Amino acid sequence: MYLAMFGMPGGMEFVLIILVIVLLFGGKKIPELMKGLGSGIKEFKKASSLDEDDNDKNQKQIQS
Repeated sequence: MYLAMFGMPGGMEFVLIILVIVLLFGGKKIPELMKGLGSGIKEFKKASSLDEDDNDKNQKQIQS
């Protein structure tokens, strides 16, 4: 409870969140959701690194 006052969920809150997720989606659907979430994060990181590369190239062109 002490951690929950500062916006950080404690152990019981994590158990409750996991229980709600399992009840909503079912045990067989969760791995598919996590796979989709992982691929989405991977695509986001890839796009952001490409954007940083483009920004670096633009900075070098401006400095030249």
